[in-house]
Amino acid sequence: MKKLIMLVTMSGLISTRGETVNFDDAKPGAAPPGWTTTKTGKGEPKWTVAKDDTAPSKPNVLKQSGEATYPVCIKDDTSLKDGFVEVKFKPVSGKEDQAGGVIWRAKDADNYYIARANALEDNVTIYHTIKGKRTEKKRVSLKVAGNQWHTLRVEFAGSHFKVALDGKPALEWDDATFKDAGMVGVWTKADSVTLFDDFSYGSQ
Repeated sequence: MKKLIMLVTMSGLISTRGETVNFDDAKPGAAPPGWTTTKTGKGEPKWTVAKDDTAPSKPNVLKQSGEATYPVCIKDDTSLKDGFVEVKFKPVSGKEDQAGGVIWRAKDADNYYIARANALEDNVTIYHTIKGKRTEKKRVSLKVAGNQWHTLRVEFAGSHFKVALDGKPALEWDDATFKDAGMVGVWTKADSVTLFDDFSYGSQ
């Protein structure tokens, strides 16, 4: 009986297991250790740790200040099939886009799911990217204020995905393109200068 209770308890702990990266132990001006700083498509992204007085957890944030088709930063050594990914992001500037996003079940920089919020368009959208080609699947109009911190979260279980912005449900979508476990990370588009902090992820 004691073993059964212990197993149930352990199972409960595992279902809520998660980790948070706040970049505060990383060196400002350099790429964050334990991450692959890359892109989908062309261009020169610039992913660096930076000090920011507005950071939700001071002093550091992850900053993307380069320009590429889709700048991508992938957390190494992650493999999640069912779980969640969440980040706090601040769209700072960009003439073409002011976006912040999260990716999950990523195989590499060209194959992944993505949910993103855009301050220029005031919407939240979900996509899949296959062999470098991004395809929009669903979007919803929501206010995404520029130069303010927001929280974007995706919960994924099987083929069902739920996206929330600032703690409020945004959209849901079903898809079975990527069924296996994959990596998680963050994403921007084009000339977006975006800050990220408190990147959290966990398995169910």
